[in-house]
Amino acid sequence: MALNVTGDGQGGWSVLRVAGELDLVTSPLLRQRVHDVVAEGRHDLVLDLSEVFFCDSSGVGVLIAARRLIRSCQGRLRLILPAGGAVDGSHVNRVLGALGVRRLFDVYPDLAAAVDDEPLSA
Repeated sequence: MALNVTGDGQGGWSVLRVAGELDLVTSPLLRQRVHDVVAEGRHDLVLDLSEVFFCDSSGVGVLIAARRLIRSCQGRLRLILPAGGAVDGSHVNRVLGALGVRRLFDVYPDLAAAVDDEPLSA
């Protein structure tokens, strides 16, 4: 299956909704879309990965590269990885956890939480 990436804005955030397989063949599309957003001067990005049902090391590499790029622009990157996404739980969430890199990302359960800039109460 192919990868589908659609984008829009939510407040001050750019949102890329990603669906399908994120692998060696399809990951360059996501990489390009992230670069396009940054080239347009938008540095606060939410990647909605709730409809990604497969992710390999190439996909993880794109996510890590996106984090590095956004951070170099003093921007913010947030991932949407719901526990019940992509049928039986977020595959991407499991892959990031298994590889020990999930801690590198700010992860949210849905778009409303991801774009909420209210500080967490103590």
